Amino acid sequence: MSEVITNQQVIDETRRFFQKVYAWMFLGLMISAATAYFVSATPSLYMVILGNRIVFFGIVIAELVLVFALVSTINRISAMTAVFLFLFYCFLTGLTLSVIFLVYQIKSIGLTFVLSSSIFLIMSIYGFFTKTDLTRIGQVLFMGLIGIIIASIVNFFLRSQFLDYIVSFAGVIIFTGLTAYDTQKIRKQNIIGNEGTPEDLKESIIGALTLYLDFVNLFLFLLRLLGKRK
Repeated sequence: MSEVITNQQVIDETRRFFQKVYAWMFLGLMISAATAYFVSATPSLYMVILGNRIVFFGIVIAELVLVFALVSTINRISAMTAVFLFLFYCFLTGLTLSVIFLVYQIKSIGLTFVLSSSIFLIMSIYGFFTKTDLTRIGQVLFMGLIGIIIASIVNFFLRSQFLDYIVSFAGVIIFTGLTAYDTQKIRKQNIIGNEGTPEDLKESIIGALTLYLDFVNLFLFLLRLLGKRK
């Protein structure tokens, strides 16, 4: 009898944990979207951010530093610091994402967002419930991610439309798969019994950051494939 109760407690706590993960992720996406739209609608701002390569790439570097800092120091920083770093990262991402509102039609952005959300939802549900161990698939996908990063750097100089299409198509596949893999990994790594503690909050922040990155990259690669430019 106690085993049944214990199993139910695990199920309930896991469900509540993922509710927090998705809530933080959703908040992060809303901050990024609102920031991106506001910047794109304010010429004085987007001229400073997007019109100056030093400023733009400085923000990109700051994003990378923030992600590394948050992941590598999560066990040493306070829960509130983790929350601040995550939300600040989402804000910085919104600054750089503002370019999409200047390049693509708003309707196209909306439709791509809906498509990305649908794919993300399906794959995250699959990753949560599947009994199949996705570890090996995740390793292959990570290798593929390194490959498209290298290809993207090379194509920055080549300016090949064909290579850009290949990278975008591969990116959609990789981040579709990573959504399922990361969801399963977050569930496996969730520590049962620390619900409501600072450690639980930090776990949910790291989970939200991971899935946030999966969603944003899936959205951007889909937009590069399907988006209609102005």
